[in-house]
Amino acid sequence: MNNGKSNSRNNNKSTRSGGGNTDKKKTFKQGGSSDGKKLYGKSNKPFDKKPKVIKQVKESDEIRLNKYIGNSGVCSRREADIYIVSGNVKVNGEVVTELGYKVKPNDVVNFDGTVITPEKRVYVLLNKPKGFSTINEEVVSPENVLSLVKGAANYPIVPVGRMDKSTLGLMLFTNDTALIQKLNSPEQRSSKMYQVTIDKNLKYEDLEKIQKGVYIDERRVFVEEVAYVADQPKTEIGIKLKASNVKLVRAIFESLDYNVIKLDRVMYGPLTKWNLPRGKWRFLTEEEVRNLKNG
Repeated sequence: MNNGKSNSRNNNKSTRSGGGNTDKKKTFKQGGSSDGKKLYGKSNKPFDKKPKVIKQVKESDEIRLNKYIGNSGVCSRREADIYIVSGNVKVNGEVVTELGYKVKPNDVVNFDGTVITPEKRVYVLLNKPKGFSTINEEVVSPENVLSLVKGAANYPIVPVGRMDKSTLGLMLFTNDTALIQKLNSPEQRSSKMYQVTIDKNLKYEDLEKIQKGVYIDERRVFVEEVAYVADQPKTEIGIKLKASNVKLVRAIFESLDYNVIKLDRVMYGPLTKWNLPRGKWRFLTEEEVRNLKNG
């Protein structure tokens, strides 16, 4: 009897130590069970769950300080270098005078007393209809030209130059301060072409006077081109000049006793009204922006 019990106990031990291990090897595989379910530990979470990765700032996320300032629109990169060296720029409350300093995404940049943020540059071309003004308003009214381009950007853009309510045609809008300053400067080189409708036929001798230059407020104003519009009455005149002030175009004809009935800007530098209906707008292409900046 004793020998039987002893053998039984030995057989049970053998089963637990040998047979059990063999069954485990057959049942479980690396990375999961045979029925496709994942193995779980005490935390009731899969063993193969990926660890949480903490995002780190890469060098590619950093931007040179002068570029950051230039992108904000307050001045050009070259001008930004002058402000940096002069000690007028702070990053996170500390004055930075190093030209090669790089700004991280969460840094706070203070330029000449004002916190700035870089915005995406937006360039919009509008074919302005009659009845809209370019008056600066805190709240944009339906008659303000800005109401026509309100869907173009998530941040403020402004018109380059001014147009009265009765003037039609191409207008530029942007948040690129450097380009605005360039195009509004008296030294700017972008030509504008207008189609002008006057109240009576333009005499040929008056057309020649305009070509040679007429005096407006004791100052001689020269134009690049002036001509009758082909296949139209001689009340339709095409005139091209660099001045951005549309009032000057009216003044040229009024100085010779003609009344301007309609004034339509049909070309702005390299830009035309091609495929741009009245009252509609579009974004400029990269090539068009480069041409404006280099013009």
